[in-house]
Amino acid sequence: MIRINLLPHREEKRKARMTRFVVLAAGAALVGAVVIGMSYVWLSTLISTQDSRNQFLSDENAKLDKQIAEIETLKKERQALLDRKKVVERLQANRSESVKILDQLTRQTPEGVFLTDVSQKDDVLTISGNAQSNARVATFMRSLADSTVFTHESPNLIQSSATTVNGQPVSHFNLTVKIMREQVDTSKDAKGKPAAGAPGGAAK
Repeated sequence: MIRINLLPHREEKRKARMTRFVVLAAGAALVGAVVIGMSYVWLSTLISTQDSRNQFLSDENAKLDKQIAEIETLKKERQALLDRKKVVERLQANRSESVKILDQLTRQTPEGVFLTDVSQKDDVLTISGNAQSNARVATFMRSLADSTVFTHESPNLIQSSATTVNGQPVSHFNLTVKIMREQVDTSKDAKGKPAAGAPGGAAK
């Protein structure tokens, strides 16, 4: 009977299978490493790109904040200039007001009425005086109402009381009268166009 020794042949096959397994494992590990490396590079690129975008947005936001602050400063300066312009226009429109008031008081004060004190606050004139009778006070109030310097809604009698001056009975009175002032149109700019924010003005 012939005997054949198959042990070396089986050992060689086992070694060949082991070699193929090691090669396949090494190849899989290499492929996995390449995939992981490429994924890392890809993700790093995405993160870097997003960081660049975020930095760009931050820089642009900072620029916008600076521009907004400059705009607010310009608005405040513009409003300050408009306020000064209003004051100058009001002073120009009312520069002869005191002269007109004194002239009208002289003209409209009837005989038998004596003024003792005249004071002004804004557009309200407070007048104190003595009159020979209440009828004289009423005549004085009608004269003031007919004046072109004072409004037709005034004057308003605050107080009227009987007293004596130098032994003579008189009627002491206090009244207020409102000054009629020219209205300065501040809704237009120097070129006559509606100012920004005024009705009809173009919003910029």
